[in-house]
Amino acid sequence: MANDIGVIAWHEDGRWSVAELETEDLTEIIDRLKGVRTNGGAVGLISIDEDFFIVARALGTSLQMMISDVTFALENDLAADLVDVLDLPFPEEDDESQPGGDVDLLIDLGMNVMEMEALASDPELFPDEAVAAIAHRLGFGPQFDELYD
Repeated sequence: MANDIGVIAWHEDGRWSVAELETEDLTEIIDRLKGVRTNGGAVGLISIDEDFFIVARALGTSLQMMISDVTFALENDLAADLVDVLDLPFPEEDDESQPGGDVDLLIDLGMNVMEMEALASDPELFPDEAVAAIAHRLGFGPQFDELYD
């Protein structure tokens, strides 16, 4: 898989649709998610290199986001922007790795907080593997794989 992965998925007429999503600019990511006009909203999955992943969800005017490891805000602009938007405390150099934001954002789609935290904290799992696992868990794994295999 590529170093950075971005996918946007939305559920309409009983099936998932998937497209590539920009991975560099948080404002563009948010605008694209909010631009999807379906009853179920849109889910964004972003993997940055071998560092961290972001899950975002827009539903109407509501937006929820989480990052797998807030400490990457110290070295990555996208992570820093997300920590700022989520109004999380900015990490310190000696802080331990931990997810931040709305870790429960996919609970109504069948993915609970414990699953999300397990993906975020698994040291053996690369971020691209974590977002692939989320895509499969939510039901659009084959479409995700088609984009990135």
